[in-house]
Amino acid sequence: MTTALLDVYLTEADGQAALRSDARAGLTSTPKVLPPKWFYDATGSELYERITELAEYYPFAAEREILRARATQIAAASGAQALVELGSGSSEKTRLLLDALGAAGTLRGYLPLDVSEAALREATAALAEDYPSLAVHGIVGDFTAHLPRIPAEGKRLLAFLGGTIGNLLPDERAAFLRAVRDALAPGEQLLLGIGLVIDPATMVAAYDDPHGVTADFNRNVLSVLNRELNADFDLDAFDHVALWDADNEWIEMRLRAKRPMTVHIHELNLDVTFAEGEDLRTETSAKFRPETVRAELTTAGFTVSDWWTDPAERFALTLATAR
Repeated sequence: MTTALLDVYLTEADGQAALRSDARAGLTSTPKVLPPKWFYDATGSELYERITELAEYYPFAAEREILRARATQIAAASGAQALVELGSGSSEKTRLLLDALGAAGTLRGYLPLDVSEAALREATAALAEDYPSLAVHGIVGDFTAHLPRIPAEGKRLLAFLGGTIGNLLPDERAAFLRAVRDALAPGEQLLLGIGLVIDPATMVAAYDDPHGVTADFNRNVLSVLNRELNADFDLDAFDHVALWDADNEWIEMRLRAKRPMTVHIHELNLDVTFAEGEDLRTETSAKFRPETVRAELTTAGFTVSDWWTDPAERFALTLATAR
């Protein structure tokens, strides 16, 4: 059995500094905002796994459905020797791609990138055991900062799954896609998972399930601030809110204060006041139309090679080739 390699470009101290910076900037802005990456401590990751099992949360199931049906076609179209995955997490769906690329006879290596060193160590160890002939090379890093550090180990297919691209605001998304293009050689490819615009009721239900799992996931970001920055948020003082912004075509998740309050964040020496009914935005999840995706990828320097959807056309995977 081969042993997985692990490069660490994002340390715990780096993460703490980023959290302090994001919390200070976001909680003193108008309106208040926090980036969604701070959901994913151990508890948040566990809650997200529960979300993916909910009937209401169609994006996970729809993308998995596409991969099960199309992984062989994706492998044939890419001919990739190395699969890179951004924000890999548990790498569950990626195994469908690994199996297809392995069966095609081209795959030599898998390079997952994730911000969590602990999660990545666990995932890479499991993959190295299950795929003994595969060179597994994990990278602890932030996909907005460490793309140039991804090794060129043969022709690469870079997978960015789960619709996570929708968490980036339009300017951030344009910069990210350009950075991905700059990190790839001409002819290398991006496999992008995209949530599509469908009926608003179905989209909102995916982020506001009746079991309250998504609400717990949303409020968990306050637990992260309490633990890591010695804040005193009362989680029960905030309602979970999910809504469809038709102008921007994205879902917003918010935490809405039930009462006026002042929260002290000891590590920042900062007092944050909330009015009753005031919102803290914790996530935007953009949904896309095919023509928008093609235009953004073209502008970034890609040519859209293939496009696949689930039968209900709720989600898409697009294969784009760097020009």
